[in-house]
Amino acid sequence: MFEKVNSKVVKVDVAQAGGVVGRTGAMLFYTGQVQFSPHQIPGAGGGMGGGGGLMRMAGAMMAGEHERTMLARGNGSVHYGFAGLEVHVVQMQPGAVLRVEASRLLANTAGLQASVVSVASSGGGGGGGLMGALRGAAAGVATGQGMFTTQLSGQGSAVLLAHGGFLELPVGGPNPVVVDPQAFVAAYGNVQTELKAAMSWRDAVGRGSGEAMQLHCHGQGVVYVQASEEKL
Repeated sequence: MFEKVNSKVVKVDVAQAGGVVGRTGAMLFYTGQVQFSPHQIPGAGGGMGGGGGLMRMAGAMMAGEHERTMLARGNGSVHYGFAGLEVHVVQMQPGAVLRVEASRLLANTAGLQASVVSVASSGGGGGGGLMGALRGAAAGVATGQGMFTTQLSGQGSAVLLAHGGFLELPVGGPNPVVVDPQAFVAAYGNVQTELKAAMSWRDAVGRGSGEAMQLHCHGQGVVYVQASEEKL
């Protein structure tokens, strides 16, 4: 659906795509008859069923991590880009899942199913739920990475953002792919991610490597890493 114009800009036929959800401020220009309206990913508005303090806290964290988006519909072509960052188009296949940090998602076709999940233990099963989300939030604060990540599934396409270009790392061997959380962009396929502490006594006294938290990726698929630790 999305076509790269160059390394930093994509264009899309809105009617052919069935609507496009784009990051607010990412629309560069369009031709034709295109209408834009505010859009919100389910689960990103802070509402967690009206439960107690922990529920409200998790909902507020989700709302804080979610980037504002706009839904484009109509007949025309829209060009998207953001802050001069590199772009990469992911063609989604049925049954596959894309988990991308909210700040590194430029746009996606509107037909994809979207939700917000904890970044620290996504797709892994046992570490989920509210407490898993709160543990993920605490780990996200410690690493400087987002607390929650956007999850997309279904058939369509999405566009990722990165500083300095992309590295595509295959996941599927006996050992996990271990990524610096601040360089992590997205995981595609049947990939589980788990944020683990790697702090030693040297880190505690300021003589360690500085890589105190690591994101372990295992399963089957691809992990996208940017060639920088700079946040978007």
